[in-house]
Amino acid sequence: MSGTTDALAPVALPELSASPSSTSSAEEDKMTEKAAAPRAGINFPDEDEAAPHRPSGIGLPRVGTKELRLNRELTRDEKDLANAGYQKEPLKTEAKNVDIIEQHLTPEALATKMGASINLKAPAESLGLTSAEAAKRLITNGANVLTPPVKKGAWRKYFDSLTSLFNLLLILCGVLEYVLLGVDYKANFANTYLGAILIAVAFLNAGIEYYQVAKSEAILASFLALIPPACTVVRDGQISTIPAQGLVHGDVVLIRMGDKTPADLYLFAAGSLKVDNSSLTGESEPQERMAVMDGDSAKAAEAKNLVFNSTLVVSGEGWGVVVRTGDHTFIGQIANLTGNESGKKSPLAEEIESFVKKISALAIGSAILFFIIGIASVYKGRAASTVTFAITILVAFVPEGLPATVTLLLSIAAKRMAARQVLVKDLQGVETLGAITLLATDKTGTLTRNQMTVSNVWTGNVMYTDFQANNDDDEAKPLSIAATNMTTIIDVCALNSKIKFNRTDIPFSQREVLGDATETGLTRFAAKYVPGGDYDACRAASPVVHSVPFNSETKTALVIIEKVHPNGSLTLLIKGAPERVLERCITYLDANGLDHPLDDAFKVSYDAAYDYMASRGHRCIATAQLLLPASEYPVGFEFVKAPFDGYTFVGLVSLEDPPKHGVREAIGTLRLAGIQVAMVTGDHPKTAEAIARKINLITGETKADVAKRTGRAIDTIDEDEYDAVVIHGDSIDALEGWEWDQIFRHTEIVFARTSPKHKLEIVKHAQQLGHIVGVTGDGVNDSPALKRADLGIAMNISGSDVSKEAANMLLLDDNFASIVHGVQEGRLIFANLKRSIRYTVTHSIPEVIPQLLYILVPVPLPLSALLILVIDLGFELFVALTFAFDPPESADAIMSLPPRKPVTERSIQSIKSKALHRIKTQAIDPETGAPKKPSFLSRWATKLKAPFTKAWWAEAFEESDGEVLVDNSLLSYSYLEAGVIEMLGALVAYFVVFYESGFSPNDLRLAQKAQNANPPILYFLSDSPNYTNSAGRVLSASDQVDAWAKAQSIMYLSIFIIQCFNIFACKAKFLPPFGKQVINNPYNFAGIVGGAVLAMFIIYTPPLHTVFGGTYKLSPLYWLIPVGFGFVLLGWSTIRVYITRRRLNSERVKPVKGLNMYATMYSQRSATRSAKA
Repeated sequence: MSGTTDALAPVALPELSASPSSTSSAEEDKMTEKAAAPRAGINFPDEDEAAPHRPSGIGLPRVGTKELRLNRELTRDEKDLANAGYQKEPLKTEAKNVDIIEQHLTPEALATKMGASINLKAPAESLGLTSAEAAKRLITNGANVLTPPVKKGAWRKYFDSLTSLFNLLLILCGVLEYVLLGVDYKANFANTYLGAILIAVAFLNAGIEYYQVAKSEAILASFLALIPPACTVVRDGQISTIPAQGLVHGDVVLIRMGDKTPADLYLFAAGSLKVDNSSLTGESEPQERMAVMDGDSAKAAEAKNLVFNSTLVVSGEGWGVVVRTGDHTFIGQIANLTGNESGKKSPLAEEIESFVKKISALAIGSAILFFIIGIASVYKGRAASTVTFAITILVAFVPEGLPATVTLLLSIAAKRMAARQVLVKDLQGVETLGAITLLATDKTGTLTRNQMTVSNVWTGNVMYTDFQANNDDDEAKPLSIAATNMTTIIDVCALNSKIKFNRTDIPFSQREVLGDATETGLTRFAAKYVPGGDYDACRAASPVVHSVPFNSETKTALVIIEKVHPNGSLTLLIKGAPERVLERCITYLDANGLDHPLDDAFKVSYDAAYDYMASRGHRCIATAQLLLPASEYPVGFEFVKAPFDGYTFVGLVSLEDPPKHGVREAIGTLRLAGIQVAMVTGDHPKTAEAIARKINLITGETKADVAKRTGRAIDTIDEDEYDAVVIHGDSIDALEGWEWDQIFRHTEIVFARTSPKHKLEIVKHAQQLGHIVGVTGDGVNDSPALKRADLGIAMNISGSDVSKEAANMLLLDDNFASIVHGVQEGRLIFANLKRSIRYTVTHSIPEVIPQLLYILVPVPLPLSALLILVIDLGFELFVALTFAFDPPESADAIMSLPPRKPVTERSIQSIKSKALHRIKTQAIDPETGAPKKPSFLSRWATKLKAPFTKAWWAEAFEESDGEVLVDNSLLSYSYLEAGVIEMLGALVAYFVVFYESGFSPNDLRLAQKAQNANPPILYFLSDSPNYTNSAGRVLSASDQVDAWAKAQSIMYLSIFIIQCFNIFACKAKFLPPFGKQVINNPYNFAGIVGGAVLAMFIIYTPPLHTVFGGTYKLSPLYWLIPVGFGFVLLGWSTIRVYITRRRLNSERVKPVKGLNMYATMYSQRSATRSAKA
């Protein structure tokens, strides 16, 4: 029955709710008419009775502008504010995007235009093009391939990584050190090491980032193949197979079941041809295609005589003329739209860029300030020494290892996700997935299996279920082959079939079934229950003697087989649209398997069964039989025409494209994590809503439900009375700003009958409201939205190549539930990144403040630039990386908090107010009325003036519900809390060591001030004069050098030791830094051990003292000072947890009513296997 699909393509409810809606498209009206037809399938006396009551939530009319209208008139100011957030963006197109209009031509006119030789009566005898002409056209028009996106070369990618602001600062500082070396080689010889290290770090940062990105791209390349490899073509009158890239305009091509269409073809002959256009239009139903002798007036996507490049032929065969190749095909035009659609920077990239700019400005400003103070005080005009000191300040402020730390942390998380079958193309996409506030997902192939499956069978007035679903009634019995009439239904499904297989020499479970979705579903169902378990033997035992294939007029498929029964040896089996099958029946099989005349009781039972199936969005197929008497139809009878009526009704079989395993729990988990999930599909609204209710996407009432429940007119229902909306694509283009606001205020949204342009508009409007949007999809039609989204997620197995190229992330096993793991990883990596930065930035205060004391008090330099670099790039870099392995602090904390940048009424109003301000203040061209584009100088002048305006400061200190990577809380902890504790601990140890060596703080000040005497006296050098302290003790040059070396050593060690405590203190958010969470990451301890070894090596190894200034004479007893301050830090961290805990707990996501979170059988088995592993 290749074509049964059209009988009731997707079964919606026979009745639509009476409520305002925009005008239906012709296609939807046709589908609605089909769905309504079963009521008139048999003429019962009381046919005009009212339809049975339908379950709440089904039958929602599509939402148009009338459906969304308010119960009051908006003011002009309210309309301006509502529209302000939505900037109209012109659709980018290129000249090569040519409209496809060949479907309007007749076959003869098309052949003339293309210069093709075709034979309409005998397509196989068409001459096609000559080889010479084809070669000429190939040179003229180019190969039939999609132009791959322009990619940057390896050197360009490395250069882009190298020219980040941090790296440029490091390179600039390194170059300055070598400039100073050229000015005075002897005095600045130590700068050789400093300059080399700074430049090397910049190149190393760039190398790490480039390597990780290149590795991800190399993995991705293995998944892409943009064109079918071969096709069947007619050239020089001969049928041959050539590479698809060699096709040209005018070629005659043969396509068969199982082929991928190699180019856009105009059909001039076809037989039972159906193609799967789901990747282009989102329509899950196979579409019937045929030759149209007078041309087709429909649009290209709906034309019956066109098939498009990369679409799958699911049944039949056809002959066509190539009308478009390569980038000019339908898929090529969408790919071009995708290429023109610029991707957005990830939220993490924007926040890191903002942080880098701020910290760089702070570092440069501080370095300049310290240079001015230093050259006027301590250094007294010695520019070279002052520059080195200023560079020390800059180095102390700039976290040199941050780029490498971020890249490596993201790489580690990406590796963990790859183990869960999630491939990340863009490393920062790892975190973006955790930050999304709205997930817009396709239905077919993403949420559902794209595999029609028998779910219910109704026969003998009993409903059976063969697919566990959360909306099955308790009365539905588990399907059993022993049930009455079930073997007859199995026979109809197995024997009345035109299905084919790729191979027949392997077990059925390993075969690829070639045919449309409905035929495939019925065949798999039959093979599951066929007597004896041998599908091939069953078909061989009952050979077909006559068949009438499915056609769009009768909407049935019929076969007559050799099957013995009490009255003869031939049996007629029919299946098709319920109304068409039922009208040919006069009896039905009852609960005992006996024939019984159709009566009123049967009508009631039939209506209830059909409503049960239709209300769940199932596709219904009716089955019937006729036992042909041997007296009229003996064995060997030659049928010219099969009997038309007098059949016995056997039962109804319903199929659905079921949700994938784990999807229901995954969507429920995402919603409990505060993420709004919206379905965006090209399917019928009824089908989309029915699926949405099965997978936790819709659990509440729609506007129609509320009206029905309360008995009020639908126009009187207010927006806050219902949670769910189903938006029809036809209404999207006309939606105004306030209507978009109302749509996104609802927690449960389904967009149906959408086009690629609609999907793109949905993403844009959501982003303009402040949403961080993730888009999942597998079709070419999803590609523009995938590219525009903050995070595009494509399917690897079922996904089109264009969608894979446009996406940032691939689900390698097509498992939607992997997104939940990705969100967990994304949120965890953000928390760990924040911990890592909180830990890393903390040491800036104990590095910078002592330098300030060096100038202002003054005291001997506490830390040299090389020791600061050892801190930043030595143990701290490795310890910072260990945060990547931190598990969640609390088991439920990660997925019970809302996204870090939630979209709230306050955030929306803020965005709209700013947008309205920009609109009102922008210059308008008086001639065109369009906004003027500001000049380069004007833009810079505006940026420079901004900090001196009230609006800039108001925005800077605007209260926000969101959380950023580097926020006030982090800065407060790092600079004002932990940083101060660490600074005090280091300075106390510094002064204690000096005191024990004979220098009181006042002695240090006096000794250092002597540099400014006339003539200057330099202490703490190997050739310094003796110094007499306040107690009268004389300290020689060696005593001074040892004292300074020990003081710098303890300063370095103090920062290291207190930072070891800070590793655990900076993690404390929900729980104090004690208990199991302290030891749940062994890599932290590995980092501590590595840092300790490095510290001991630098401080206590004599050969290194020349470079770093350490000394082996430092007693370990002095370590107790920073250890004590480390415990102070842990104590403060504990107090901080109890202060902030109540606020954090109040931010948890409120429970969502109506979620069905019980695990499917598949999920339970998976969990069991994971537990055993």
